[in-house]
Amino acid sequence: MGDTDKVKILVVDDVEVNRFTLRDIIKDMGYMPVLTENGEQALKVVEIFPIQLIITDIAMPEMDGYELCKRIKQNPNTRDIPLIFISAFDSPEDVVKGFELQGEDYITKPFIPEVVRARIKVHLSVFETKRKLQEMNQKLQTSVSEQMHQMDSEKKNVLYALLRVVKEGVQYDAEAIERKEANCRTLAEALQLTNEYGDVISDRDLDTIGLASDLCDLGYVAVSAEILSHFGSMTDAEFEIMKNHTTIGANILLDIKKNSKYNDFVTMAAEIAKYHHENWDGSGYPNRVSGEQIPISAQIVHIINDYDALYHNPDRFKDAMEIMEKDVGKRYNPVVFQVFQKIVRQLKK
Repeated sequence: MGDTDKVKILVVDDVEVNRFTLRDIIKDMGYMPVLTENGEQALKVVEIFPIQLIITDIAMPEMDGYELCKRIKQNPNTRDIPLIFISAFDSPEDVVKGFELQGEDYITKPFIPEVVRARIKVHLSVFETKRKLQEMNQKLQTSVSEQMHQMDSEKKNVLYALLRVVKEGVQYDAEAIERKEANCRTLAEALQLTNEYGDVISDRDLDTIGLASDLCDLGYVAVSAEILSHFGSMTDAEFEIMKNHTTIGANILLDIKKNSKYNDFVTMAAEIAKYHHENWDGSGYPNRVSGEQIPISAQIVHIINDYDALYHNPDRFKDAMEIMEKDVGKRYNPVVFQVFQKIVRQLKK
């Protein structure tokens, strides 16, 4: 084993004979001793070398062993290194103080080489066990995260496959979908800066809402192509059937979400699917809920959908904002609409 691969043990003592005695014990055990005379030197060493164990005297000038231990344990990069105190002080108070500062062990002088060897072996073993547990935990977390990501990706693929069927039936186009995704995120970002919704809309929501908005009409998969082809000229009976797409879409999404408490994407998509046709005054569908009972994600999609439909209607685009303003307090949350007005020029057209 080369020196670079050897376990490195830091010795901190202002007395030369103690340093050399510990050096010889450590070398005989097959480890590499790193010798320093004071706390300041020791702090510099742990910044440079990967130290597996620290053995420090307590009574040293300028910085004693207790202060060194305190600073070692306060540093996130070094706090896991086990530290053994060596001292001629053997009162219970001195020993207790060392443990209170999170030192791992205490050896009194004059020390017995066999005791030092035994303590070194114990703490190196504990240190290595902790390191392996941390590595295993990190690998486990990575594995779980990757599996959850894979599951979420597979679920999204299923959802998008369904959505493609729906889009073919209602003549969606890729440009409109991309536009809606971007505009929903833009409005959500603006609302995140308000007092009313700053604590409601998270950064993760910003990443989710655009994609989730694509699934708002997933329920159309259960509505006949004949009814969908009558968009804009439905009979009352056809309209009643069409309204069910909100509940159907939400139920499909909630079925997919079962047994996956981590899937925020599906949760939001289900909210949007169910509530994106509800109105602020309770006159919408399917459940005629009102006000803040309507999730903010669904409110965002509702207003972006309406604006997109008006703006891209050749007969109404010039009057889009004027038409929408008449519905503030009816279809739209006044606060959300006020923010929408401020950022409307930033929306993709």
